[in-house]
Amino acid sequence: MVLVLSTFSAAAQVGGRGTYQFLNLPINPHTAALGGKNVTLLNNNPTNVLSNPALLDSTMSKQVSVNYMNYIADINYGTAAYAHDFGEKYGTFQAGITYIDYGSFEGFDEMGNATNSFGANETAFSMGYAYRIPKSKFYVGANLKFITSRLEQYSSFGMATDLGVTYINPESLWVVSAVLRNAGMQITAYDEVRERLPLELIIGLSKRLEKVPIRWHLTLENMQQWDVSFRNPALDETDLEGNVTEHNPSAINNALRHVIVGAELFPDGGFSPRIGYSFRRSEELSVADHRSFAGLTLGFMVKFNKVRFSYSFMRYNQAASSSFFGLDLDLM
Repeated sequence: MVLVLSTFSAAAQVGGRGTYQFLNLPINPHTAALGGKNVTLLNNNPTNVLSNPALLDSTMSKQVSVNYMNYIADINYGTAAYAHDFGEKYGTFQAGITYIDYGSFEGFDEMGNATNSFGANETAFSMGYAYRIPKSKFYVGANLKFITSRLEQYSSFGMATDLGVTYINPESLWVVSAVLRNAGMQITAYDEVRERLPLELIIGLSKRLEKVPIRWHLTLENMQQWDVSFRNPALDETDLEGNVTEHNPSAINNALRHVIVGAELFPDGGFSPRIGYSFRRSEELSVADHRSFAGLTLGFMVKFNKVRFSYSFMRYNQAASSSFFGLDLDLM
């Protein structure tokens, strides 16, 4: 872990500016339904640790979570995790995996002649540990990730860590978290040039209302880089004389692109509906003069004894959406 922390680049990236972008996908249907990113989920689902290692505690012991999403263009994506408590002396550890398979592609040479078909996939293996600061309501945690990637004949290996801190107040029902994700480096490059990892700072707040069975969530993403907006030429305006007014997002528009909001009804019950909205996803994927509901996410959870089933639906645009399925098992 010391090696990873001492060698990562502090430069920020958003979107496709870094490698291993699959690490930015939602880690389970619960997170997906609340807008795609969340670091304040308090339940015994061990895959939540993949987003924030400080959430790991003994209630996750002997819990298994398996999740699958049919991503865009038949891309298969999934996560799985297991947690185990080793007592007061050693604490609770978590092991998880994130996997994406891009499918099969037809190969062609530079002259356009057909060659062999090829595949592409990426995997991240992680181990997580958390520690409660004595006589406080603060928890700190870390994930260590080993990342492998194969794209046609090219392969890559990287290491990264997530560092999280969480404040939990059981009296006021507040949860506040800050997580630095994907701090690390690409140890083996695809070719000759090492690429940056998708480093991200996420800050989250959530609160369970006292008299209403609702928990709301506010997540601030990509806080390592203030300006995440960009000019969209499709939104430029041309007047009758041919003068072009370029599309330039305002400061308020840029600020909102950091915001994700979500809410869940009956968060501790046997059935829990969920809804979320990502302003950045909406701004980046919306089509001018068309209502696509990009950025909106919906989902629910149903509990059957020691089994919990979760589902979420994510809308990207009029042509693309994804369904995310999750199954959580209590082995105690």
